[in-house]
Amino acid sequence: MEIIVMGCGTSQGVPLVAHDNLGLDLKNPRNWRTRTSVHVVIEGHHVQVDAAPEFRLQCLHNNIQEVDSFILTHGHADHVLGMDDLRQFCTNNGGQAIPVYTTENGVRRVSAIYPYAIGEAASPGYIALDLFLMPKKLTLPGGGIVHAVVLPHGAEPTLGLVFEEPSTGTRFAYYTDCKTVPRDALELAHGCDVAILDGLRPTFHPTHMTIGKACEMAVKMEAKQAYITHMTYQIDYDAYTKSLAAEFPTVGLCYDGMRIQLGKQR
Repeated sequence: MEIIVMGCGTSQGVPLVAHDNLGLDLKNPRNWRTRTSVHVVIEGHHVQVDAAPEFRLQCLHNNIQEVDSFILTHGHADHVLGMDDLRQFCTNNGGQAIPVYTTENGVRRVSAIYPYAIGEAASPGYIALDLFLMPKKLTLPGGGIVHAVVLPHGAEPTLGLVFEEPSTGTRFAYYTDCKTVPRDALELAHGCDVAILDGLRPTFHPTHMTIGKACEMAVKMEAKQAYITHMTYQIDYDAYTKSLAAEFPTVGLCYDGMRIQLGKQR
């Protein structure tokens, strides 16, 4: 399994526009964060999770050549507004619709923003999307499995995802945009090889975990390695990498373009 961190920044991106971004070393490229999404290759099947406003540029920077399935964790703007740029992947696949798995709110949001894209493409070169409610267990072509659980995120619950690759026996948990990780989600991800967890900033937020809470959840789920995503300008990469290494040695920070390779085929 391969995990590509397309973006790991909060909804406004990092650095902030028209802001002094105090404490953030802008000379460090790992402090320049586009909006949050990941690309997962599991049993040879390419799964795109969310599409940030920068999705086109993220694909170019990370050489993404295929999208076979798409999972929308929730319908907030920073996760859905790049979906129109799926059009070339449809074109490359003969105009076939890309299956999209999401929540009930996600289905409504995609239908409202992209009414021309549901089912068949409006014309050649446009996107075509088949919308489905995400089941608790989704078996993908090739045999990869995605387990889903609902995470609290204010008025817009988020899909927490655990990817399971039978050929390598590896498991990856992706829990972005959430206030906490409930017991069922902890149990689903328990002992995973890698977890990527929402950790917005050091201080309280009503709908996101703090960086401290994310570390606490990583320890509780006993992830072999965890990384934090969806970060604001308040989290400087080098400073927090150093402090986390001392207090939480199995927790690090994501950065745009980060690639994680899990396991070798049995």
